[in-house]
Amino acid sequence: MKIRKELLFGFGMMALVVLAVVVLMPWGRVTNEHLGLLMLALIVVTILLGFPTAFTLMGMGVIFAWLAYRSVDPELADRQVLDLMVQRTYGAMSNDVLIAVPLFIFMGYLVERAALIDRLFRSLHLALTRVPGSLAVATIATCALFATATGIVGAVVTLMGLLALPAMLRSGYNVKISAGAITAGGCLGILIPPSVLLILYGATAGVSVVQLYAGALFPGLMLAGLYVAYVMVLALIKPQLMPPLSESERRVPLPAFAQQLAGSARNALAGLVRGLTRPDVGVPKSTIAGQLALTLLPALVLVAAIVMSYRAATAPVAEFDAAGLVEVGGGLAVAPTDEGLGSGGLQELGAGSDVEMAEEPDAAAPEGDEQAAAPLPVWFWIVTGICIALLVIVYSLWSWERFEVFKLLLTSFFPLAILILAVLGSIMFGFATPTEAAALGALGGFLLAAFYRTHEHLVRAKASGKATAKAMVDAARDIGGIVKESSFLAAKTSAMVCWLFVGSAIFSAAFALLGGQALIEQWVLSLDITPIQFLILAQVVIFLLGWPLEWTEIIIIFMPIFLPLLEHFEINPLFFGLLVALNLQTAFLSPPVAMSAFYLKGVAPPHVTLGQIFMGMMPYMAIQILAMAILYVFPEIGLWLPSVIY
Repeated sequence: MKIRKELLFGFGMMALVVLAVVVLMPWGRVTNEHLGLLMLALIVVTILLGFPTAFTLMGMGVIFAWLAYRSVDPELADRQVLDLMVQRTYGAMSNDVLIAVPLFIFMGYLVERAALIDRLFRSLHLALTRVPGSLAVATIATCALFATATGIVGAVVTLMGLLALPAMLRSGYNVKISAGAITAGGCLGILIPPSVLLILYGATAGVSVVQLYAGALFPGLMLAGLYVAYVMVLALIKPQLMPPLSESERRVPLPAFAQQLAGSARNALAGLVRGLTRPDVGVPKSTIAGQLALTLLPALVLVAAIVMSYRAATAPVAEFDAAGLVEVGGGLAVAPTDEGLGSGGLQELGAGSDVEMAEEPDAAAPEGDEQAAAPLPVWFWIVTGICIALLVIVYSLWSWERFEVFKLLLTSFFPLAILILAVLGSIMFGFATPTEAAALGALGGFLLAAFYRTHEHLVRAKASGKATAKAMVDAARDIGGIVKESSFLAAKTSAMVCWLFVGSAIFSAAFALLGGQALIEQWVLSLDITPIQFLILAQVVIFLLGWPLEWTEIIIIFMPIFLPLLEHFEINPLFFGLLVALNLQTAFLSPPVAMSAFYLKGVAPPHVTLGQIFMGMMPYMAIQILAMAILYVFPEIGLWLPSVIY
């Protein structure tokens, strides 16, 4: 019955589009501009009917481009259409931005198969046991991190549906709350960098992908934070929807050495120090020393942060002294010296000449202790105070259970977080292009998959008594299969993206040839609306398109219609792209084409219905609208980081 209602909804939307075309089309005097609008309506209907998007775009573009050329010169129409296809295909294939797409997708498939998500969810679950709605919060955090690393919504939602949904249902969580947390959290990867959506928007709009990544970082974290805040507030208001975990579920089993040392001190740091200094504690000193080194890792990180802050605060500021320059012919030249050219003096330079001056110490500057040291800036003391406060708080609460949770995070959360930070940091700070960073990420994904798969085989071999060499051979065979399967899936997905770009290029060319783009621009400009009203209109249209269409189709087909209008309304394409990226989260959460709901339904227990999943997603759609409003009111959330870095 549910499927019939969804089909009825889909056919109803198609009927509305067809009815609008029949009623509004001036059939007696159809012009090329009207054919352009007809093409736009037909592409929506054919996609809703299930035709392949890329080839439908190409076929529709070829047909209507032929009609456009035929209206000018029927004899040359065939050749011009073929030329258009070749030129647009070559233009799409020679787009350097798209090279990063297959590498990021390959990285995502490798990370997905690294057998990491189970360990990641458990460690975050144990780390957040005292938080209201801890299971739902851990689910959103796991989804956000894993979706950021993979960017594959279907894989994240499916894996979390198998892992987190049963755990939440066993703990008495409401079905709608559980489904909403998984589906909304799994979609965060299409917004938080490194995101394929941002690459496609950058290639379509001609905006720097590097700046898009920097701009989308804080809005993505803001959206994830709003999700977590909603869950926590709801858990406090209605605890029956998300009952707190029992003590048995919160308890972390301690290893043998920790149980022996826990008798001397409840604090893990104090217990390890005492165990290292006392002679007879029943635990080998090498074990205690290794565990103490792990315990001191947070302190080393915070001390490193203080040292880096000090180096940044005391770094010399490069200054250029123009005292020895004189103006010559509209340019600058070095004042002549008695030694002449033989000792570096230059007599005269023409206008516009460039000279590199070697820095020489100022003779008047005081030497040694006489030189006054510049006071450290206020921000350094703030950072130092925060680090010291964190150090005191962490080690005052450093119980044996928290130490074990930290070790779990060290083997699950931190490797993935370091991989993501390495990829994003290399892009944002200019160490690598997006393509080079994607290659680095693919290598990191391979190393993660190889390490965790090898570790898994060795643990199984130890438990079953199998030889280590045989386990290593099995691990190598397993890793080879993972690389082969990931390569095939990455090639398949990348081919789809490339054909989408080819189809979009041909479709957009035909639409422009027919004058559809000019007609829409004239209509929008005739409304005499303000930039604010245009932004609201555009986002409402994109929001409504997200119900029947996926984000790839919206970016490829409809963004070229909005982009030419941005210059007229003096809207930054980077800011517009951030709003669109936030808005397109709805494409995975809005029925009837809410793919994340179908991914979850495919692995959910039979009693979990599509209706419950859809209802669970609705609050998160409202949160997305709230996030868009916050970003519009405070645009610096998205524009501050690109302006600082670049």
